[in-house]
Amino acid sequence: MIQAESDPHKRDEYLQRLMALPNQKWGEIIGQARQSVDVLKDQDVIRTVLNILQTNTSVASSLGTYFLSQISLIFLDMLNVYRMYSELISSSIAEGGPFASKTSYVKLLRSVKRETLKLIETFLDKAEDQPQIGKQFVPPMMDPVLGDYARNLPDARESEVLSLFATIINKYKAAMIDDVPRIFEAVFQCTLEMITKNFEDYPEHRLKFFSLLRAIATHCFHALIQLSSQQLKLVMDSIVWAFRHTERNIAETGLNLLLEMLKNFQASEFCNQFYRTYFLTIEQEIFAVLTDTFHKPGFKLHVLILQQLFCLVESSLLTEPLWDAATVPYQYPNNGMFVREYTIKLLSTSFPNMTATEVTQLVNGLFESRNDLSTFKNHIRDFLVQSKEFSAQDNKDLYAEEAALQRERERQRMLSIPGLIAPNEIQDEMLDS
Repeated sequence: MIQAESDPHKRDEYLQRLMALPNQKWGEIIGQARQSVDVLKDQDVIRTVLNILQTNTSVASSLGTYFLSQISLIFLDMLNVYRMYSELISSSIAEGGPFASKTSYVKLLRSVKRETLKLIETFLDKAEDQPQIGKQFVPPMMDPVLGDYARNLPDARESEVLSLFATIINKYKAAMIDDVPRIFEAVFQCTLEMITKNFEDYPEHRLKFFSLLRAIATHCFHALIQLSSQQLKLVMDSIVWAFRHTERNIAETGLNLLLEMLKNFQASEFCNQFYRTYFLTIEQEIFAVLTDTFHKPGFKLHVLILQQLFCLVESSLLTEPLWDAATVPYQYPNNGMFVREYTIKLLSTSFPNMTATEVTQLVNGLFESRNDLSTFKNHIRDFLVQSKEFSAQDNKDLYAEEAALQRERERQRMLSIPGLIAPNEIQDEMLDS
């Protein structure tokens, strides 16, 4: 109802009246906390704070930009509570070990931290794209939220911090470019150490971390160019690690991220430098997952990445050789010839059951069909079946894209004939989309 009110004065008045009780209670708690900070440690008070924040989040999701006056009222106090609860969680885990994070008290404190992050993310996501809102709310969060994440023990780090900053970068795009080094410094190394030990720990941090990295690569690519070579290597290693992941959505995010990075670097002045360092590694890693039956769902993206690489070496964009003159027996006439020979060697070594002629035919076929995606894709499918890796398997994932197109064509055909599809089914589809 408040959202529908067109008069801004009335809207603000209604919002004040709606939030009067939560704000009164919030004011009392903050007032008492200024006298004695121990008030905030009481479990009933923590529950009340959580309830007030949840109320604010619900209102923010409906009002969007119009919630500005309310969030401005509680924002700085909310960050102070966040910082204090974070310190309490860290000291509890430091004293009680990993099991302390499972106690009801620590879980309650973490609920307040998560709700705070959720409230800020909801407001910034729903608010209209107004740069001054970003300027008002992002700088005060840098230390209480980002600094806190970096300082915390791994078990006390909230994955919502990653999704909050991904939302901020997706929202404010290039305006965030100056803040990327600070974000990178605070979350990158410490999160990677948490998630790369195995494929199981910290599942919430995994996807959110790569979503943040993708937001940076998409909207603040120039910030990535300015990273040191060691930092860029960390980024590339983490992307390789992501698309090797057996969890489908993480592998897919990694592949999409890699494809965007390849296109962005190709269009930048660092094209030669980047590809000299990473071209062969990327090709080798993509062939490794392409020929691994666990990674069949990523087939479409594997093909697009290989096509991107093969088109690049046959274009005039690379002006420097990809090979290291000190390690090759003779100089190649161009990058295309070098990559052909490298690919033939790579596949011959990996698949000794295939003859040299079969491998050479495949590689030549890939280069010749590089500008025609469907032929290129068919060559790779044929190779996978020939290599015997996929021959005794159910390979429907390799044809998923074509099957989806066929189903859509069939649906359109049925829609064109009145009465073949019930009206309620059409209605359901409209709701789904």
